[in-house]
Amino acid sequence: MEHASAAAIIDARGTVTGWSDGARRLTGYPAEEAVGWPVRELLAEDPPPEAVATLAGTVVLRHRDGSSVALHLTACPVLGEGGGPAGYVITAPPGEREPSLTERAFQQASMSMSVFDTGQHYLRLNEASCQVMGVPAETLLGRYFMDTVLDVGYNRGFLHHLEQVIETGRPTRYESYAHAPSSNREHAWTTEMWPVRDADGQLIGTGMAAFDSTEQYWARQRLALLNEAAAAIGTSLDLVRTAEELIGVVVPRFADFASVDLFDWVLGAEEGPALTDTEVPLRRVAHGSRTGGTPEAAVHLGEMDFYPSFSPPARAIREGRVIVSQAGEPAFMRWVAERNARAPAGQRHRAGVHSMMAVPLRARGTTLGVAVVVRISQSDDYGPDDAVFAEELASRAAVCVDNARRFARERSTALALQNSLLPKGLPGQAAVEVAHRYLPSGSLAGIGGDWFDVIPLSGGRVALVVGDVVGHGISSSATMGRLCTAVRTLADVDLPPDELLTHLDDLVTHLAGDDSDDEVAELGATCLYAVYDPVSRRLTFAAAGHPPPALVLPDGTAECVPMTAGPPLGVGGLPFEAGEVELPEGAIVALYTDGLVEDRDRDIDHTTSELCRALTAPASSLDALCDTVLKAVLPEEPSDDVALLLARTRALGADRVATWDIPPDPAQVAQARQDATEQLTAWGLDEAAFVTELVVSELVTNAIRYGEPPVQLRLIRDRTLICEVSDGSSTSPHLRRAHAYDEGGRGLLLVAQLTQRWGSRQTGSGKTIWAEQPLPPG
Repeated sequence: MEHASAAAIIDARGTVTGWSDGARRLTGYPAEEAVGWPVRELLAEDPPPEAVATLAGTVVLRHRDGSSVALHLTACPVLGEGGGPAGYVITAPPGEREPSLTERAFQQASMSMSVFDTGQHYLRLNEASCQVMGVPAETLLGRYFMDTVLDVGYNRGFLHHLEQVIETGRPTRYESYAHAPSSNREHAWTTEMWPVRDADGQLIGTGMAAFDSTEQYWARQRLALLNEAAAAIGTSLDLVRTAEELIGVVVPRFADFASVDLFDWVLGAEEGPALTDTEVPLRRVAHGSRTGGTPEAAVHLGEMDFYPSFSPPARAIREGRVIVSQAGEPAFMRWVAERNARAPAGQRHRAGVHSMMAVPLRARGTTLGVAVVVRISQSDDYGPDDAVFAEELASRAAVCVDNARRFARERSTALALQNSLLPKGLPGQAAVEVAHRYLPSGSLAGIGGDWFDVIPLSGGRVALVVGDVVGHGISSSATMGRLCTAVRTLADVDLPPDELLTHLDDLVTHLAGDDSDDEVAELGATCLYAVYDPVSRRLTFAAAGHPPPALVLPDGTAECVPMTAGPPLGVGGLPFEAGEVELPEGAIVALYTDGLVEDRDRDIDHTTSELCRALTAPASSLDALCDTVLKAVLPEEPSDDVALLLARTRALGADRVATWDIPPDPAQVAQARQDATEQLTAWGLDEAAFVTELVVSELVTNAIRYGEPPVQLRLIRDRTLICEVSDGSSTSPHLRRAHAYDEGGRGLLLVAQLTQRWGSRQTGSGKTIWAEQPLPPG
């Protein structure tokens, strides 16, 4: 009877004493609730009189969910012992009820809808809910929710929210990501739960509606990944790190395995060759997996792989678009088989591969490589939306890779240019022992314009130079080269330090003014130029906006040399002030660029004190002292280029220098030759006497004839034999071609032919003409 129709038993007092399962299905009330109720509690309205009289008719019942149910009921009296009525059996024939509009809407709703009693038992489900659960409604009605699903976290969360609605009487809304019982795929659900009350406001159950928001969920996930990629990819100008950052974004949320392969020319910071129709050679730079150790990879990091033309990566590169492949497609299966054959140890980790995408890495019209993403444990295949997302993500990553490539190329060019301009081996000279270090910056700004130089001067002297061009990159390196060349040219003229910086300042001003490029026009520079004379043991120096030199005396004390630093080069119109200090033999002079002591995170006074302390540290050589200083003063990652030049002074004693005052009388030329010859004999340099006599004769004769008193002759025995003649005239001599009948004009030409080099320099009281000749062997 229960399967044929709905039935209820009512006693003589009108109390329900029996309740069939059919009645439960029609009204929603389970037997344990209906039995014991007065029958009037189940009526939505009073039955019509004719139905009461005939014990048959249409009666409107109140459904458990609050709706009204119109049923055609038939009552059959049940007689007691005395023959009087003891109750009634009321039945409703099956299929008699016509579903209402609201019931049809409930059943046909596209979202999953269910009704639970206060004990979390199913009372009603629509068709969509049954599809999600994978069973018909009859299987679930009246059952406790947790008895119908797996005891896992997301199901316990669902139950918790049901209980919260009953406990608080308030609706709730939440989102979850879980498996549907009827599917092995994970879905995103937006679930609404609300309390259901009767006419008296009593809470009698919970209504639930769940919307499958998987597409919206993945759209939000893809957008979140793109936002994350904007911040996470390209944090450095390093190709490999950029590729690793791309892997970190997509694994494991978007892919179970991912790899990035680049052309070799990208890593070499060169322009790439054209593609051919054969295999595509790529080098693996990064890969990652949700499984530790990345066992899915058939290619090791750093290895070259040759992708056959049929493979998705090769197709993506040639066609310039995303290639999506799924399990079952011939090309996909052939590709997986090729991977398995190459790396059998990883076969079991690729057993579940069912979807992949190969995405070309293109930036500024150039293909740099390919990224591959694979799904194994994630059940959803890649679709069109995923391809659009992957293309956008790869485009961002490719721009970062291309930026890193361009930076590496420019850095390599600037470094090569700078290395070609910096001195390879410092020239031989006896005035100082030198050691140097140059550290190019690893910052994103690029190579700077720091430089140093050691320039031999006449009279055994030496010029020490350090400078720094403002800015970074090739333009700074090119400007540095110009200034370095200019300093050597001006030093060759033997200008005093302050005058040399004045000429250099004019040059920088002209360079900036002649160039229409605003970036170059803003370039400035700093420079420290010092000249050390081993005879007088004096160091003369001047600075243009540059840090002062540090000085370490033989007794171990160290300090920065007090000086007035002029304006940086390029300001123009301001004077430079020269300073002078007398040094003992064995003193160490440290010249450096501001990158050694200046940084926005460091106090310059503190770092200068650290520099002085480091310079006094024991060291076996100047080279070792350079390393000690850099280690003690520099941070782990300097933000600017650093140039350091250390010079230990030497002195030329009186036994290596001979000086004579020459009266301004032509008859004294012979005496000067004799004095010079005797000095060479004392030094054991008789082999040089002939040339020296000629040089002394010509230079002294010119000084007496064309110069002004006082006239002085000086011989210096250094690495070369130096002959100097000074007079009070500032007029410098020059070579000229003597004609056949000229009486003079051949002296300087003769000196130039007989000596290694010659020249003149201005002094405070006139000029000095000098000539150098090599020492005889032995």
